[in-house]
Amino acid sequence: MNDMYDSKWLERAIANLQNLFPFITVNSIGSSILGKPIHEIKVGQGSRKIHMNASFHANEWITTVTLMNHLYKYLYSLSTGTLIRELNPHSIYKNTELSIVPMVNPDGVDLFFHGPPIELADEFFNMNIDKTDYIHWKANIRGIDLNKQFPANWNILKNNVPKFPGPRDYPGSSPLTEPESMAMADLARNCSFDFLFAFHTQGEEFYWGYEGFEPQESVEMAKRLEMASGYRAVQYVDSHGGFKDWFIQEFKRPAFTIELGRGINPLPMSQFNEILIKSEGIFFTALTF
Repeated sequence: MNDMYDSKWLERAIANLQNLFPFITVNSIGSSILGKPIHEIKVGQGSRKIHMNASFHANEWITTVTLMNHLYKYLYSLSTGTLIRELNPHSIYKNTELSIVPMVNPDGVDLFFHGPPIELADEFFNMNIDKTDYIHWKANIRGIDLNKQFPANWNILKNNVPKFPGPRDYPGSSPLTEPESMAMADLARNCSFDFLFAFHTQGEEFYWGYEGFEPQESVEMAKRLEMASGYRAVQYVDSHGGFKDWFIQEFKRPAFTIELGRGINPLPMSQFNEILIKSEGIFFTALTF
């Protein structure tokens, strides 16, 4: 397997899906700071709208590979008419429109794999706390953590995080300053998703509440996801400013942050098969809600 799962890999993977499964729709919902497209893949014709995303954080790129593999399995079952986990894919297709943004942070993922352009090496060396590798880089190319960019108690968040751009946790000077976070917020506002799933790493658990804004239906959904995956359902964690947090607060609809795998980020590809098996239950259970 290719060990560079960067934005160019994603471009090739999406082109391959379009060739194999021409019934999908691929859009660009915006561009990164460096002008790379932020792709959305849409499947289905139903009135129920589900959104999933991956790689908000650069060194969590394995979430992109996981989500693309689940999508391929779903598309293959649709094209062949085979049941998947005892589910009828055509029924899901008719009832559900699935939206996937497989790589929210393409600049950050590319920085993780390739490092900065030579002319910016000194600047990034300082921002990266004098380290020459980028394996712990979570932020976008400007050193802003995209999953701390949303207006969900952002003023509380900013008091407990770094004050300057860097590899992780800096939320920016104010909410929604970055084109990647703005694109995701606009997508949510414009598409009226019934619920969403944000894939991250790590911990083999998922978070499903925020400040009491989550609707009652989230309780049963969390129980089903827990049974389908073996992941631990956690209602509240002490965090703010995330995409899931903002979506629950803004729309009062179910949303889930899924923490794939265990260990220290970036998780190695040696965990991939296990991650794939456990998260498959989440992916396909989500399509039946």
